[in-house]
Amino acid sequence: MSFTGVGSLLECNSREDVRAAVDEAYPQAKPGTRANFAGQLWALRHGIKPGDLIVMPLKSDGQIAIGTCTAGYAYDAGEPDRSRRHYIAVTWTPERMSRSVFKDDLLNTINGAMTVFKATRNNAEFRLRAVQDQGSDPGLLGVPARPVPSPAERAEERELDESGLLDPAPAPTIEAIRDTIRTRIVENFSGHKLTGLVADILTALGYICTVSPAGPDGGVDILAGSGPLGLDSPTLVVEVKSEPTPVKTQVARGLQGAVSSNQADQGLLVAWGGINSAAKREFSQQRTRMAFWDADDVLDKLFEVYPQLPDVTKAALPLKLVWVLDGEPAAV
Repeated sequence: MSFTGVGSLLECNSREDVRAAVDEAYPQAKPGTRANFAGQLWALRHGIKPGDLIVMPLKSDGQIAIGTCTAGYAYDAGEPDRSRRHYIAVTWTPERMSRSVFKDDLLNTINGAMTVFKATRNNAEFRLRAVQDQGSDPGLLGVPARPVPSPAERAEERELDESGLLDPAPAPTIEAIRDTIRTRIVENFSGHKLTGLVADILTALGYICTVSPAGPDGGVDILAGSGPLGLDSPTLVVEVKSEPTPVKTQVARGLQGAVSSNQADQGLLVAWGGINSAAKREFSQQRTRMAFWDADDVLDKLFEVYPQLPDVTKAALPLKLVWVLDGEPAAV
């Protein structure tokens, strides 16, 4: 993790020791900021133990890595990248998790504004372990999701929490906004309805689409093509999988067969939960004929063509354009 101005914490045996190191490293920072840094670093130094569940959102591809801590805090003074000197040892689950696996309330926790915190809200630990073990979020098992606490409620909870680290409110990031839209799609476009949304997007991109009825379809959810009849190249066979978990190689190979049997030019697999590593290798070998979209790709295409979507689709998924400054605060 970052906190590049702070050296080794191996000799720090109390929160006060860590706070002194933070004060020395960041004398110009506000007291509240230094207290926040000290709390996170003390959790890293003392709070995280072998066996603890570790969850890390990945900026590289938007997915979420889940693993288990195997050794506590260490410091590598010889690491050239100063942001990597503070670390814990983690054994990661081989497959990264699509954000579509997690329900909205759990994503709010994962999108917390701090780098290091303890997830407690909405039965988070039980549900995260279920995702790690089974690949799906069981939800609150019938218990209504708790809304994000007010600042006053959060302050009270911090005082009650012995560790001083309670899952913070979600940061108002672009990713958090995308998560909200992703959840709305899951709620309003489940199952075969997702096929209809994909067909609307492809239509807005210039294709003429024929959508198969719900039920067994032989791996062909949408036939798409160009020209007045939709028969001109490129012609597409599209298969849509709305499951939140990654699909496997059998689906990719089935799409290859459907492309050949329908004499299409290309195939598109829309897998809301993404595809596993083996399936990615299958697609990498068919780059000119096969492509896949995961949930984030669907969102990107949706935003690209949203003004051209049918009114009924926009009514089910009402969005508005908001301009924000481009840029993120500098990393610590």
